[in-house]
Amino acid sequence: MNKKSYWLLPTILLLFLSVGCGRKKSDTDQWNRIETDKRIIVGLDDSFVPMGFQNKSGEIIGFDVDLAKAVFALYDIEVDFQPIDWSMKENELQNQTIDLIWNGYSKTAEREEKVLFSDDYMKNEQVVVSLKKNGITQFSDMKDKILGAQNGSSGYHSFEDQPEILKDYVKDQTPILYDGFNEAFMDLKSGRIDGLLIDRVYANYYLSHEDNLADYSIVVGDFESETFAVGIRKTDSQLAEKINEAFAVLRKNGELEKISETWFGEDVTAIR
Repeated sequence: MNKKSYWLLPTILLLFLSVGCGRKKSDTDQWNRIETDKRIIVGLDDSFVPMGFQNKSGEIIGFDVDLAKAVFALYDIEVDFQPIDWSMKENELQNQTIDLIWNGYSKTAEREEKVLFSDDYMKNEQVVVSLKKNGITQFSDMKDKILGAQNGSSGYHSFEDQPEILKDYVKDQTPILYDGFNEAFMDLKSGRIDGLLIDRVYANYYLSHEDNLADYSIVVGDFESETFAVGIRKTDSQLAEKINEAFAVLRKNGELEKISETWFGEDVTAIR
């Protein structure tokens, strides 16, 4: 190896480290870094209609997308939306590959052990969607029938944590798990599954865009209602404060109601 090659090695190594390592992981509050960079990364499941999803052009749109943009526009910060494996969302947050989990993220006691939540901004509940021909009018009608659910979803956690409500009825006490709901609805239509455990906001939006809406039923069980909130690292308390302050501003100036009416036709938000 010649002298020139020796001289180049440190430079090449420095470039490799700077490109490969990316943002350094830190245990401190990240608000100052976010405010300085004018950029924040939101992790989402990009198939969760109508909260955050890809349209036919590949653009990520949705209620949560518009809300996140409105929140950080108040601070002149650009939002990057990063599709993630929803079952790994908390890991992505802690590893700092994303800054927030914001995509119809239900607040639960189990999740509160891992993340800091913003104020609640919407209510939700878990329902079972089925074809009416399957004759499912209550959860007990799922006895020995096949259920679908999203892997890592709050609905699936409720299914496991409260087996007497639904799990004990389902065939083999085990649902077919999906990474997203699009494939699940296709399987429901084809008869591969008999019912789909899903967030009501998704079910309402999805079925409202179906030509054969009358063919479906939405069944409510005894799972407790949920609230949606933004998932934040526990060390980022200042970031949480900024989001909550922005929620209050958007409620007061009417922007929150406007975003809700765009996606739901009415104000369904919980921020008062």
